[in-house]
Amino acid sequence: MHWKTVESEYIYRSPFGSLRKDKCQLPDGQVIDGYYVHEYSDWVNAVVITKDKQLVLVEQYRHAGNGLFLEIPAGKIEANETYEEGILREIREETGYTSETMPVLLGEWMVNPATQTNKIRSYLLVDAYQATEQELDDTEDIIVQLMNFENFGKLVKEGEITTQLFSISAYYLAKAFLAEK
Repeated sequence: MHWKTVESEYIYRSPFGSLRKDKCQLPDGQVIDGYYVHEYSDWVNAVVITKDKQLVLVEQYRHAGNGLFLEIPAGKIEANETYEEGILREIREETGYTSETMPVLLGEWMVNPATQTNKIRSYLLVDAYQATEQELDDTEDIIVQLMNFENFGKLVKEGEITTQLFSISAYYLAKAFLAEK
């Protein structure tokens, strides 16, 4: 059932990601000479809810999307960091928020297993409060917005919010998790 990688070469490498060209042999013997794989770091994101049921969102410009997007805090894992440490750091840096409770893992998925190697882990962080100011990188311009947790789904459904798929899926997973509690 698995394919066999016969040859592999890098077309491009960078700290952001790499592009690899594989020559693959399928179980029936067919050979695909050029199967391109994007190698990216794993990502984390979190639905962050304050003690008064406000959803903590970040608004930022996304160049590939050519616009402003309202998203949940997210980022990639740094060296020697657990996923939990990574998401807590990303939340703190992007928003200044934290919580005394540990994040709850909502799930882990491949981003696009057809062409990408990375996964995303989605978390829920409750009882959050603002503890510090943002700690943004030089190239980041992030505006923190609070929104009633229930209203986010309604505004997404009505097309009132420009966001991305991982924010939407994590939101609905968090909503289901909280409904079961």
